[in-house]
Amino acid sequence: MTNNTSDTETCLCGTGQAYAACCGPFHKRERRPATALELMRSRFSAYALRNAAYLLDSWDIGSRPADLDFSRETADWRSLQIVACKKGAAHDGKGIVEFKAFYRQDGEDCCLHEISRFVKTGQDWFYLDGVIKAAGKVQTANSGGNAPCACGSGKKFKRCCGR
Repeated sequence: MTNNTSDTETCLCGTGQAYAACCGPFHKRERRPATALELMRSRFSAYALRNAAYLLDSWDIGSRPADLDFSRETADWRSLQIVACKKGAAHDGKGIVEFKAFYRQDGEDCCLHEISRFVKTGQDWFYLDGVIKAAGKVQTANSGGNAPCACGSGKKFKRCCGR
């Protein structure tokens, strides 16, 4: 997926749905995420698409940076794996989402493992902050194209993050 994502392409957030039925409506402000998990998924795909406006709008005002500069970004974000969620349902006011985000940088497969906190203000969920548990190269015993992808999708590497 590129910055000019086709609505028919599979969304990078990991739901298996087309972008137009998944994160696209959030990015276009046609819908609001109802849960912390939906916001996490939409923020991952926004980050992969370098959609700074959506990322800033969905960031809690108390911890939001002044701007986001993608000019030095070299990572090619590939997939998202949700590890765990705590609270964050439509009726909650807070939520925690633990995830692994897989990307390719400088020819290496890498992973960012983070625990993110979310808060709900009115009807809207916002990203508050996160703690990075690990970041770096993905180590696999068999790194060939037919090996299982390290992202945990269950697909072969060449059909998943190796594209």
